[in-house]
Amino acid sequence: MSKRDRSLVVVTSLITSSSFEQLPNHLRLARQNGLTEAELKEAIIHLAFYAGWPRAMSAIQIAMSVFAEER
Repeated sequence: MSKRDRSLVVVTSLITSSSFEQLPNHLRLARQNGLTEAELKEAIIHLAFYAGWPRAMSAIQIAMSVFAEER
């Protein structure tokens, strides 16, 4: 499995398990491993239907903060 794919799996696993304290670092690593901001946002939105809206909303707030740091 590529680093990019592994990062996507890790990010989604952290969200589904509500491990938000680890999420910022793994989002940064996912970006370094080739995932785009749009792809990560799309994954989080998709997870809302399976992991629940509260988890997705918490994750998107963290993601937006991380992405804002990159700008």
